Amino acid sequence: MDNASPHTPPAPAQAPVCNPAPAEPRLTSLSHGGGCGCKIAPGVLSSILKGTSAMPIPKELLVGIETADDAAVYQLNDEQALIATTDFFMPIVDDPSDFGRIAATNAISDVYAMGGTPIMALALVGMPIKVLSVETIGRILEGGASVCRAAGIPIAGGHTIDSVEPIYGLVALGLVHPSRVKKNASAKVGDKLVLGKPIGVGILSAALKKSNLSAPGYAQMIAVTTQLNTPGPVLAALPGVHAMTDVTGFGLAGHALEIARGAGLTVTLDWAQVPLLHGVRELAGAGNVTGASGNNWGAYGSEIALPADFSAVDQALLTDPQTSGGLLVTCTPEAVDEVLAMFKKLGFDDACEVGEITPATTGAKLVLR
Repeated sequence: MDNASPHTPPAPAQAPVCNPAPAEPRLTSLSHGGGCGCKIAPGVLSSILKGTSAMPIPKELLVGIETADDAAVYQLNDEQALIATTDFFMPIVDDPSDFGRIAATNAISDVYAMGGTPIMALALVGMPIKVLSVETIGRILEGGASVCRAAGIPIAGGHTIDSVEPIYGLVALGLVHPSRVKKNASAKVGDKLVLGKPIGVGILSAALKKSNLSAPGYAQMIAVTTQLNTPGPVLAALPGVHAMTDVTGFGLAGHALEIARGAGLTVTLDWAQVPLLHGVRELAGAGNVTGASGNNWGAYGSEIALPADFSAVDQALLTDPQTSGGLLVTCTPEAVDEVLAMFKKLGFDDACEVGEITPATTGAKLVLR
C-alpha cells in the first residue's frame, strides 16, 4: 500500500547517469617529436648505415644512397626515369587535417627536389586506434588525400598498423627525364645558392607544443608547410641549374652541407640574406627551440665556420629542423634571375639568393658570412 498522501507530489524522476566520452588528447601530446624533427640525428644515422652491407649497384640506378639525396632514381628507358621516395612522421600540429596535409606535402617534395613530376602515392598509416577516434584518423587521411589531389596524383594503396604514436606519410613516385635529374651533389664552383622558402618551422612547432604560438603564427606555419614545391621540375629544365635538394629535418645547415660534401666543395652562406618566418627569432630567443636543433649541431657543427658574433639564437635557426621546407638550388650566376622569377611566378614570394659555391678548403664545408 502506498503511504504517500494523495496531495504529495511524486518524486522527480532521477536523471540518468551520463558518462561523457573523454576528450581526445592533443595529437602533439602523443608524439615524442613532431614533423621532420623526428628524424634520427645525422651522426647516429651515419653510424647505423655503416653497418649495412653494400650491394652491387645496377647501372640503371642513377641515384642511390651515396650522397644522402632526396630520393632514389632508376632509369626505365631513354626518356624516363622513376623517382621513388618515402617520408612519414609523427604529428607536428594538433589539427588532424593539417597534420595529414603537412605530411603529404613533405613526402611529395622529394619528387620535386629531384626535378620530377609526381605520378602516384601510397599511404603509410600507423595510429593508436584505442586512443584516437575513427573520425580523427579519417580526417588525417583526408588531409593527405587533399594534397595529392592538388598535386594531380592518386593515392593508389598503402599500409596501416596499430601503433603507440600517430604516424602518417606517403610513398611518393614520380617520373623525370634522365637528363634532368637534379642531384644534391652536382653543384659547381661559382654557382649561386637560392632558397625557395623561409626557415623557422621547427621554432614555430616548438612554440605550438608549449602553447606559445599565436593564431597568425599558426596560420603562417600551415601556409608554408602545405605549399607544394612545384617549381622543381620547371627549374630542372633550366640549363643553368646544377643541383637541387629540399630543406627538411637536418636544417638549412645540414642540407647545405650535403650539397658541399657531395660536390667536394664549400658552401658559403650569406646569413643576413636567409629569409626567416615572421617572429621566429623572438620565439627562439624565448626558448622555443626543438631538441633536434641541438642534435643537428652536435652531428655536423665541426664542419661549419661561424662568425665570431654569431649568436645562440642564430645557431638554433641555422640548425632548425624544417618540415616540408623549401627547395635549395645551385645555379650559374646568369641563371639566378630566371630561377627567382620562376619561384615567384609559382607563388614563392620569399625565394632569394642566399650564398654561393666556393672552392673546397682544408677546413669547414659550410662557411657563414
